[in-house]
Amino acid sequence: MIPLGESKVPAGAVFDTMELRENANMEERDIFQTVDHPTVGPGKMPVWPFEASGNDVPLKPAPLLGEHNEPVLTEWLGMSADDVDELKAIGVA
Repeated sequence: MIPLGESKVPAGAVFDTMELRENANMEERDIFQTVDHPTVGPGKMPVWPFEASGNDVPLKPAPLLGEHNEPVLTEWLGMSADDVDELKAIGVA
């Protein structure tokens, strides 16, 4: 049997997520950075792997469930503050 490399077939190792997170090369290239989540604490997350001048994509945790309800309901949907308060009172928003 002929090895893939000798046959000129492009091939490489397939890493799982844990192997990638612990890979020194990924660490050196800042592919994984630590983000502090408000409920689960710090954890490593992959960041945008490409660099381009003027395009700094900040790493931040995902919003909590319902975190942006009020601005969505008022600014996007035009609901009044009283309507939002009513929804909060019945456990909807």
